[in-house]
Amino acid sequence: ICGICPVSHLLCAAKTGDKILAVEIPIAAQKLRRLMNLGQITQSHALSFFHLSSPDFLLGWDSDPGQRNIFGLIASDPELARQGIRLRQFGQKIIELLGAKKIHPAWSVPGGVRSPLPEEGRAWIRERLPESYQTIHTALALFKELLERFSTEVANFGEFPSLFMGLVGKDGLWEHYGGHIRFTDSQGNIVADNLREEDYQDYIGESVEKWSYLKFPYYKPLGYPEGIYRVGPLARLNVCSRFGTPGADGELREYRDRVGGVATSSFYYHYARLVEILGALEGIEALIEDGDIVSHRTRAQGGINALEGVGVSEAPRGTLFHHYHVDEDGLIEKVNLIIVTGNNNLAMNKTVAQIAKHCIHGHDIPEGMLNRVEAGIRCYDPCLSCSTHTAGQMP
Repeated sequence: ICGICPVSHLLCAAKTGDKILAVEIPIAAQKLRRLMNLGQITQSHALSFFHLSSPDFLLGWDSDPGQRNIFGLIASDPELARQGIRLRQFGQKIIELLGAKKIHPAWSVPGGVRSPLPEEGRAWIRERLPESYQTIHTALALFKELLERFSTEVANFGEFPSLFMGLVGKDGLWEHYGGHIRFTDSQGNIVADNLREEDYQDYIGESVEKWSYLKFPYYKPLGYPEGIYRVGPLARLNVCSRFGTPGADGELREYRDRVGGVATSSFYYHYARLVEILGALEGIEALIEDGDIVSHRTRAQGGINALEGVGVSEAPRGTLFHHYHVDEDGLIEKVNLIIVTGNNNLAMNKTVAQIAKHCIHGHDIPEGMLNRVEAGIRCYDPCLSCSTHTAGQMP
């Protein structure tokens, strides 16, 4: 489905398959799936921050578009670029160590996973963790320093009230794989909690517009389009109470102090991604010391015990739903997916309009203004960042 976040779809598909088999997967498989997802979050967030967004931050919104990319960043700050590339490589290598491939690893399956983490993989992760920690601390310090220059972007890159949706664990713990769904508002109030993925059609509606192929999900009790909500790093940090790891909890407290409690500007997605990378690294460190991840009891066997299943998982970009109907032989008859870019669709469109209204004065639309619109979309890091490209000049 997606080449930039294949792990997210594979895990969500496998969780949906678990429901159709009606099995409880082994604890080793749960922890191994979590490990792969943390590797995916790390590599994807590193790609978003260092490769796609930092050229804007460090080279300028109006800089030469021929240089405003990862290659320009390499020329401007080769050490930072190298650190970003290696941090992404760290996450990708975890995926490869588990699934034998970095992209589309056929590893997470209904009932569990195909294989445990090899001991040599554990050793490699241990060896590279200190460097990865150093890189994320460098990036956090850099972005906090840069934030002082970006008050205009904070005020105009998707600054509006909305709901926020994400998974949370027990007592509101930050979650990326299990837990339950929670909605909060722009004041931090819990709007709905303990929601099950099986009931998603009770609280999420899906509208369509004639001018777009993408669906427009909304929170049903508020109707369309008033039920606008956001998902992803910004939303996860808004809906959770804490990470449960010391470094990320400290950064979360500072993040909330800096953004004013609840982050309502989509520009803060970048900051939230960095906090999540630190939390992911701490989660990876804890998991590789867990004896369960080398257990060979990684898969529960079962047949077709249910003809319908709904799975949910947190992709790096936000909450992802898979809904399958199958026949008695397990052949899929009907599928509904609510992908993250869809969940953020209303918010992304509102962000584009807000930036355009702020930046366009008269008939001339300079390239730097168009780049600011692109940068507003890059806040959300949508699937569109890899699925659509323009050859030559932007239309």
